[in-house]
Amino acid sequence: MGVVEWDGGRVSTRDSITAGRALSGARLRDAYAGAVQAVTLGLARMSDNSVALGPVTLLRFGRPKVTRNAVDWTIEGGLLAGAPGGHVRVHSAGGRVEAAVTGFQPRLPRWIYSLTHLQVHELFTRVYLLRLRGREPVPGEPALPSDRFRSGTVDLAFCLTLAGLTGRRRPGRLLVIAAAYHVACWSLGGRTLGGLVTRQRVVAVDGSRLTPAQSLLRLAVLPASWFTGRPIHDEIAATEVIAG
Repeated sequence: MGVVEWDGGRVSTRDSITAGRALSGARLRDAYAGAVQAVTLGLARMSDNSVALGPVTLLRFGRPKVTRNAVDWTIEGGLLAGAPGGHVRVHSAGGRVEAAVTGFQPRLPRWIYSLTHLQVHELFTRVYLLRLRGREPVPGEPALPSDRFRSGTVDLAFCLTLAGLTGRRRPGRLLVIAAAYHVACWSLGGRTLGGLVTRQRVVAVDGSRLTPAQSLLRLAVLPASWFTGRPIHDEIAATEVIAG
């Protein structure tokens, strides 16, 4: 899990992951832009060393300093920055990749930032690192599509039952119950009731437990998988469903 430290009004964060191969600084730089788009579901993009949401520049970076196994950006401004200063650095060495932000001054008050922007940043960092790690080796035997379908059916029936016990089965109430149920189950142990029945669980691609934010991202993208016929929610959230 990530580490968060404050020094006055500036924050530093750090997270890392085991990687089975060495990664170049150029690879670390290029993957950053792809992760921005994936985590924000395409709403934000990185262009000209800036993270932008439509016409709004959220964060503006200096020109990246790329070395053999690292990349470093200086933070120069943007809507989310209270002042220039700080760095974003990603480094690959010794079988691990570490992503760190140092000395960033958020524009938002600390308590609001901690509940909003910081949560998105930590989610982004985790998904970015997991995408760098890749899906090989697989963290376990992938669950069969038929078992995944049966698990989803059991979970839907359970959520409908819970909604009925709390009153009329209104769509809004059902969505809240389903969201709370799935995020809690995936984050605490990876298993929903359906997962217990079919003996499967949800994990990150490195085999670790999902964070609540990662679980919420997976759930938000889940409907897209119904229309495409492929597990887009797992691709974006860097998760896998394994048997056992």
